[in-house]
Amino acid sequence: MRTRRVMAQVRFETISVLRNGEQLLLSLILPLGLLIFLAKAPLLSGLGIVAPGSDPLTVALPGALSLCLASTAFTGQAIATAFDRRYGVLRQLATTPLGTNGLILGKLGAVIVVVIIQFMLAFAIALGLGFNGPVNTLALVLTTLLGTAALLSLGLLMAGTVRAEATLAGANLIWVLMAGVGGLVIAHPGEWGTVVGYLPSGALGDAMRAAVGGAGFDVKALIVLLVWGLVGTLAARRWFRFE
Repeated sequence: MRTRRVMAQVRFETISVLRNGEQLLLSLILPLGLLIFLAKAPLLSGLGIVAPGSDPLTVALPGALSLCLASTAFTGQAIATAFDRRYGVLRQLATTPLGTNGLILGKLGAVIVVVIIQFMLAFAIALGLGFNGPVNTLALVLTTLLGTAALLSLGLLMAGTVRAEATLAGANLIWVLMAGVGGLVIAHPGEWGTVVGYLPSGALGDAMRAAVGGAGFDVKALIVLLVWGLVGTLAARRWFRFE
């Protein structure tokens, strides 16, 4: 019975995301549009990020995958949960047989389902554009799981402690910063690259670039994601408020 309740919540949360136009824009259209733009425009070679004649998809694809995950696990869930909290939905669900843990598992399951859809579309587009780079499947799965845990826990922490309007503005701003200067889409050289490598966005980007295009494990980035996931989970359990 408990498993059925959790799966029903996963289905409900997933359908809610896929039917929400703003969520689709953030989760699918922008990341996949960025993938096509970086693959076709000479931006990456012009900035010296890829060597002339090299395949830009080795950078564009892992960047788009990281952005997909951040959009769904962090920004989308933070905003949706914050407004559910504001309207009293969380308080009501927490008192049902689903319970607090079932609610969290439902959100986690929905994120995983949506991320799988995003990744399938991203790989399909990349293959259509000619991507033939190496992919380490185990590293990709591990990066996805640890990245989801870290970003989702931090998103729920924000949603459970900050007003809905502030979460809406803050989560979108953080998404832009992660994509632009946070190491999520492209690696940053020098001291700034070292700094962002210890942030969830930079660690996710580094681990994803190693798994897709590099066909390896970035052990340091995976450890950073694991630590952030543990910290975020403990903080969310301690300070998350349902009303």
